[in-house]
Amino acid sequence: MPQCEMCGAEKASLTTTKVEGAELELCSDCSDFGTEVRTESSSAASTKYSTSSSSSSSSSSSSSSSSSSSSSTRRRRDMFDDMETVAADYDDRIRQAREATGMSQEELAKDINEKASVIRKLERGDILPSDGVQSKLEKKLGISLVEGEDVDDAEWEGSSSGGMTLGDVVKRNEN
Repeated sequence: MPQCEMCGAEKASLTTTKVEGAELELCSDCSDFGTEVRTESSSAASTKYSTSSSSSSSSSSSSSSSSSSSSSTRRRRDMFDDMETVAADYDDRIRQAREATGMSQEELAKDINEKASVIRKLERGDILPSDGVQSKLEKKLGISLVEGEDVDDAEWEGSSSGGMTLGDVVKRNEN
């Protein structure tokens, strides 16, 4: 009997659910934590991609490859799809833009109706800006605190083999 990949409970039927970017086979209790991934029915998938329906093994293999491709294109959107990533150098961006306008931290805080301690913590990188503070700072200083297309992003486009490996991601410390 299949096991839920989140709680470990053995259930007769599991649903494919996307939780924080990972597709998991979950029981009905745990599937509330994510977004259900919709797949085409196996009969529709096998007729769509199968060239011969006489062999049951070819239609089942075609069905499994079809459902994996349809799950990546036909899944429902979740809250993480629309989230923007705050830039890694947001603290420098805020400080440089504030200094370019000639404002002190206290003046900037007053202008955007926030505490000066919030501006100090943001410029030190101690805290991430909330959505409200981020939008006020972007508007007041004329900057963007959202992660953009950097030079580093070009490295993620793929390697010569076409697939990423763990070695592509890990940065080694050469001492």
